[in-house]
Amino acid sequence: MQGTIKVKKTKKVDARLIAGVLALGIVVVLVAFVVIPWLREARRPTAPAYWPTAGWQSSTPEAQGIDSALLADALLAWRQQNVQIHSLQIVRNGYMVADATFYPYDGQTIHDVASVTKSVMTTLIGIAADQGKLDLDDKMVSFFPDRTIANLDARKEAITVRHLVSMTSGLQCVRDGMEGDTTLEMHRSPDRVQFALDLPVAYEPGSQFIYCSAAISLLSPILQQATGMTTLAFAQEYLFEPLGIHDVLWETDPQGYYVGHGDLSLHPHDMAKLGLLFLQEGRWEDRQIISRRWVKEARIAQSETPSEENPYGYGWWLTPELEGVYQAMGRNGQNIYIFPSWNMLLITTGGGFEIDEIGESLLEIIGAMEETLPDNPAGVAHLEEAAAAIAQPPAASPVAPLPDIARTISGQTYVFESNLLGLESAVFDFDDSAEATGQVKAAGNPTIPLSIGLDGVYRFRFDEVGRLVAARGSWTNSQTFVLEYNSVTANDQLILQFHFQDNRVEVTVSDAYSGTGPKFEGRLQ
Repeated sequence: MQGTIKVKKTKKVDARLIAGVLALGIVVVLVAFVVIPWLREARRPTAPAYWPTAGWQSSTPEAQGIDSALLADALLAWRQQNVQIHSLQIVRNGYMVADATFYPYDGQTIHDVASVTKSVMTTLIGIAADQGKLDLDDKMVSFFPDRTIANLDARKEAITVRHLVSMTSGLQCVRDGMEGDTTLEMHRSPDRVQFALDLPVAYEPGSQFIYCSAAISLLSPILQQATGMTTLAFAQEYLFEPLGIHDVLWETDPQGYYVGHGDLSLHPHDMAKLGLLFLQEGRWEDRQIISRRWVKEARIAQSETPSEENPYGYGWWLTPELEGVYQAMGRNGQNIYIFPSWNMLLITTGGGFEIDEIGESLLEIIGAMEETLPDNPAGVAHLEEAAAAIAQPPAASPVAPLPDIARTISGQTYVFESNLLGLESAVFDFDDSAEATGQVKAAGNPTIPLSIGLDGVYRFRFDEVGRLVAARGSWTNSQTFVLEYNSVTANDQLILQFHFQDNRVEVTVSDAYSGTGPKFEGRLQ
């Protein structure tokens, strides 16, 4: 992309300028542009007219300069394109101007925010540092005096809290989702803290950025050691409660430490509160929750990053092509975008999508943005209708007659060989209704009861920790049953194909987001 952006006196936003902002790893080269001067001004967002501690106040999009009809068309297009987005919130000038949820997420429950947890975790470290409970230059190993640490050398002894929050620890780490994934190996370890501490050092601490969930996970036990409080208790007292965030689920590791790199669940509205806190430079109502100094440093690149990576601050991704814009990002579409110069936040949750899947529509919406727009009652009505439509389930489809094998296997228990999914056994029950039932058992977990929609519509339940899950399935031929297991608010959507033959079953697993997974066999018990 090349060219020159001309600026209107109305300070209208040119959509091309933010093309690179909306997706980490696909940043469009924007250095050839003459950047809009008003976006380059060091403007501090104005304080909101109210604080959403007790809840967000809404505004028509036009009152905040956004075209409601364009927004409505985008929501409907994303549903038509089957984009696996769960929710979209846009906050401008302190008001919620878009608040949309997409089936199967209902917007009522909390949602796993994945690696957005890292941004929360580093924020808690910043609060503890503000309180003098720890120092960023404290040595990592100093917080674990009772542990014997493997691969201990001068470089590991030099790793500091600052290195951990900025992903510059130098610990040897294979990025999430790649072959030899260090995070996956850590999760298989009986003691995740020990696993992370024992990692060898591959680079001089502070010398380069390496995305490493295992390293940043150590911030949780460090915070607990420094403050004498669990990570969740500290977060509730000094971050969540002041912001009016009450509905929180945060998973723990086998030793009881809250997971520092992920597994935090929040409501999208509360994700937006965290964004507003940073937009307001750490201030909330009449209280400085976290110091302005921390907020400033958190959004400054702390090291050089590889060419394919955006710069990284303290738990936040930066966008050098557009000064001041930064982001908390989690896998499968969990995002908090902060646009200080526009006094705007963009929040998404998802079940497996990339921001560029909705980027073209967002560019059109933001490209048409003004300070204010004329009232548009028809556009607002269109937006309300679109928001209602995208929340609805699909129409139930006719259920095909069951194949003979469905009755043969009904109520029978199948046990599986060792597999990466950890699936130990499964039982399915079929009758001639539009719904089947099942029970699946994974290693180390209680048996999961399932209601399975056979009419194309999910059946919902809450799992043992309170997250919303859904299931539906279909017979694709006379011997093959396909189960869609959608952990709606936990970012995983598995497709399990069971091919039955005689007393055996072959299972092929794929992730609806990333593709093919393991294949294994089972037999009738």
